[in-house]
Amino acid sequence: KWNKRKLTYRIKNYTPDLPEEEVDDAVRRGLQVWSNVTPLVFEKTSAYSDIEMSFEKYGHGDEDPLDGPGGTLAHAFFPGPGIGGDVHFDDSETWTVRSFRGGLRTNLFIVAAHELGHSLGLDHSDVRGSLMFPIYQGYTPNFKLHKDDIKRIQNLYG
Repeated sequence: KWNKRKLTYRIKNYTPDLPEEEVDDAVRRGLQVWSNVTPLVFEKTSAYSDIEMSFEKYGHGDEDPLDGPGGTLAHAFFPGPGIGGDVHFDDSETWTVRSFRGGLRTNLFIVAAHELGHSLGLDHSDVRGSLMFPIYQGYTPNFKLHKDDIKRIQNLYG
């Protein structure tokens, strides 16, 4: 877990699938999922940040190459210095911020919220329906954080 309440974040680059402001909004809402139930505060910065998010493809400089369309949608690193807390979205996916039942588009808000859970120190959950369940479950318009996710993040941050 992070040993501070105020965390900085930055979006290093953007996907061509969406306007930058839609990416910014999806990330902001993904962070808000967690700040709504904890004392954590997130501040966007353009300089060095605790949590750096980027869109990457295949081998991209860490030990865990992304796998192209489908499969792994993104990965994140647990809290810590350097790469700790960072999120890499697979830019081989087709990203959306809208609700699609089926189809080949992936909802950035839901994936960001899930990956940011890892950035804050949460591992996967075995509770189906929880945000931290390891399998992408798509987007529901009236998204609410599952009580399992709330309990687990509050165990870390109060």
